[in-house]
Amino acid sequence: MAIGVFGDVPDAEEAVTAPEVAVETASALARPMYWMFEMGHAALDPLRVMADAGRLFYRNPANPLSHTGFGKTMSASLEMFERTTRRYGKPEWGIDEVTVGGVPVPVEIETVWERPFCKLLHFKRHFTHKPRRPQPRMVIVAPLSGHYATLLRGTVQTLLPNHDLYITDWVDARNVPASEGPFSLDDYIDYVIDIFHHLGGGVHALAVCQPAVPVLAAVARMEEMGDPDVPASMVLMGGPIDTRESPTAVNHFAQERGIEWFQRNVITTVPWPNAGVMRQVYPGFLQLHGFMAMNMERHLKAHADMFGHLVKGDGDSATKHREFYDEYLSVMDLPAEYYLQTLQTVFIDHALPRGTMTHRGERVDTSKIRNVALLTVEGENDDISGVGQTRAAQTLCSGLPEDMKAHYLQPTVGHYGVFNGSRFRAEIAPRISDFVLSHNWPKKGHNRPEDGTPANGK
Repeated sequence: MAIGVFGDVPDAEEAVTAPEVAVETASALARPMYWMFEMGHAALDPLRVMADAGRLFYRNPANPLSHTGFGKTMSASLEMFERTTRRYGKPEWGIDEVTVGGVPVPVEIETVWERPFCKLLHFKRHFTHKPRRPQPRMVIVAPLSGHYATLLRGTVQTLLPNHDLYITDWVDARNVPASEGPFSLDDYIDYVIDIFHHLGGGVHALAVCQPAVPVLAAVARMEEMGDPDVPASMVLMGGPIDTRESPTAVNHFAQERGIEWFQRNVITTVPWPNAGVMRQVYPGFLQLHGFMAMNMERHLKAHADMFGHLVKGDGDSATKHREFYDEYLSVMDLPAEYYLQTLQTVFIDHALPRGTMTHRGERVDTSKIRNVALLTVEGENDDISGVGQTRAAQTLCSGLPEDMKAHYLQPTVGHYGVFNGSRFRAEIAPRISDFVLSHNWPKKGHNRPEDGTPANGK
């Protein structure tokens, strides 16, 4: 199936695509915003170099000042300046080994599928002796919502001992040449379908947050077309299936502003010398501002505590702070077409729960899902996707038998805790693994016998 084309659409030019964002709709400030940001960042480069050199000077044990309160304060101040003004690149996965059945197993990360805006990574485990426990294939569809897929490092590390894992590694839009064309929500769904085709039927799909909608839509379209490569199950975690349920501050903001406000104020063009120069994007630095603004008091306190840890020489606490914020502050640009279409479809029109969502001009009918088991997971204190928003998929998948559906609400966790942290490891991940094993097809890549009967016999 060609990217950007689904079903019997013969030519990509004939496919229905999301409307392009016109540059002239941006305000006078938004149009040059990215260029001004790049110039400001470049202007601070010499100061960052000086701050880093000063930090090394004041923390060098050979320097007598490093043992004084003045020296420690200067070193901490210079490090905080350098960290708060730097641009954080894409983090490394850092997963070289996993313990399976008490035995260390080497892990090799390889790219098995690639398109301009996404790579599919496989965490290939090199077993000396294969484990007795079944190792179902699972593809984690990471969110394309600002952070890199490495934000799910903890998710991968938790599930890897019991699953043959793949993950979508989305590409920063500023690094994709404009000649590659636009990327919309329709294209996202195409990518998901193409990944399912590449892996073959029987894989298990796990969608974290934003991709819950396109994964559900992709499965619905495949089921309606009788596609044999549908996954065996899908796990939707903290996703905005129906944002009318327990609306959060994020949902209210989108409703109050409307799509035109976002077109005018947050869409800009990628500047030179990035590979995606002149591509229209929702830039990562604006997204980071939004992330920080939601919990500004907590972030200010965390940085104040970090300064105190550095002055006192509390290396362990300072290291934990660095590890968290090195990941949190690493952000990527989103294609403007994808961002605006998602905003309109999911947060403003509520198109999926209302039955009006389309993909390539065809209505997405979730009642057609009959062969793909569904597990929805929510966090009790989730302030991004409120309680009930993900569970709405249970109602939408009306064609699924009750024994193929399950829902779990995790007490006391917020959005991040749904897919990471101690509660995820101890309480959520085991439920996911049990659900996947309960609906694992015996032959990977084949979900239908020769007579065409669905593998679950329903």
